[in-house]
Amino acid sequence: MTDSEKLTHFLHQQVAHWNNGDKAGFLACYRDIATKALSIEYLGVAKADPWLMLEGMWQAQPTIKIEVLECIQIGNQAASHHRNLLAGGSISTETIELYTLTDGTLESRIFIQRP
Repeated sequence: MTDSEKLTHFLHQQVAHWNNGDKAGFLACYRDIATKALSIEYLGVAKADPWLMLEGMWQAQPTIKIEVLECIQIGNQAASHHRNLLAGGSISTETIELYTLTDGTLESRIFIQRP
């Protein structure tokens, strides 16, 4: 499977696992794609261990569902616009997420806009 195909699979599966409340599947998506290294950067937030960041993100999962508004992928790079919805349907946050996958290294940069 090419990096492009792996990234396509990852982009769809991570959201599906999140929305289904499947933490093991969600984390497995990251382990399966980032076989060499993982970098997650929230713009404007101090860098931290990416695996701890994923655990921290998961704490919000019971109250937030992800709606993918747009996802554009060119080869091994992608940009996704997500709307994060609270259980009542109101918008919690919107994000633009940039992903690059190169030979087992996944880099993610996340821009967060709060309503």
